[in-house]
Amino acid sequence: MKTHWRLPRGVDEVLPPAAWSLEQLRRGVLDAFHTWGYDYVEPPVIEYLDSLLVGSGEDLDLQTLKMVDQVSGRQLGVRADMTSQAARIDAHSLVTDDVQRLCYAGPVVFANPQIAQSSRVPVKAGAEIFGAADLAADAEIISLMVEVMHVAGVDDPVLLLGHMGIYRGLVQALVEAGELGADDEQALFNHVQRKSQADIGSLLGDSPLAAMMASLPNLMGEPGVLDAARTQLAGAPPVVLEALDDLQTLCATVAAQNGDLTLRVDIAELSGYGYHNGPVFAVYHPEHGSALAQGGRYDGVGEVFGRGRPATGFDVNLKSLVSNAAVLPCVFAPQPSAASREAQSVAVADLRAQGYRVRCALSEGEMASADCQWELVEDAGEWQLAERAT
Repeated sequence: MKTHWRLPRGVDEVLPPAAWSLEQLRRGVLDAFHTWGYDYVEPPVIEYLDSLLVGSGEDLDLQTLKMVDQVSGRQLGVRADMTSQAARIDAHSLVTDDVQRLCYAGPVVFANPQIAQSSRVPVKAGAEIFGAADLAADAEIISLMVEVMHVAGVDDPVLLLGHMGIYRGLVQALVEAGELGADDEQALFNHVQRKSQADIGSLLGDSPLAAMMASLPNLMGEPGVLDAARTQLAGAPPVVLEALDDLQTLCATVAAQNGDLTLRVDIAELSGYGYHNGPVFAVYHPEHGSALAQGGRYDGVGEVFGRGRPATGFDVNLKSLVSNAAVLPCVFAPQPSAASREAQSVAVADLRAQGYRVRCALSEGEMASADCQWELVEDAGEWQLAERAT
């Protein structure tokens, strides 16, 4: 009876040549972070659960695998997101009053796949800025996110900008006016996220504030839609209008910094894990059905660690960007005679220094594998590179 080893549903492994392409992409992205002045950190894969879920919404809680630590008896979690880990590092491991830029790259684990047939073990790379409240920090993070798309070979990305302050300001006003109960806030969030005006209307009624909330799903398109937003939200609380001003300023700054980047605005963009409270942003491409990268501002999330600093950042699933580009063909080196072993070792070392992949035979008569398109051949005591006959 044969034993068939299967991976859990949604858990995938990356095999050649995609595994090497993924590693090259990870290195390229980290190189980009490094050249922009971000310091690399490697947070642990598991932490105490209360640290991982700081400032997050219910959706991240549901995505986090949980277990009991056999040493302390406390609950542990396998990270499903690395932003809270970066906030903890800023608050306790690398304490500074200056602006701090951190970056990371590594696997996270989802308790459930986010969409059908997606991986439960994405490889996330991200960058965060702590201690900078100005919109210039958001603009830098967005420009770096666009740079990552270029590193990954994504041509003509589409950047989507929104601002959680608009939605949050309207929610606060609805609550204060007695038009929205605490039990209905999650339902409203879901309706706006799905852009269901009918459901928003059914939940809130027909007051002026309700009409403003119901208008959000239609306020999307080119940056000029911000003019329509000002008209629709003219009577909104000052905090909403301030968020709208910030969004317009951010649009202009990002457009100036990124040339011909395609820019779109979505006032009802509520992506993320529930901890964003300012500008939010995501990158899309027509060939992909979901966001390739996303992020936003999450000021004060580190307060539970004792340092509620301004913060903004983004992350990207590298697995969604990796191509199946072929790995460079390898060179096969047959087992040499005793007399020619030293000369072959020199030739092999030279080829590897040039970037070639060289596999050396482990026994006499060993044949080259199919992906070795080149071989070392001995000619008058010299080892030469030659194309293998097929």
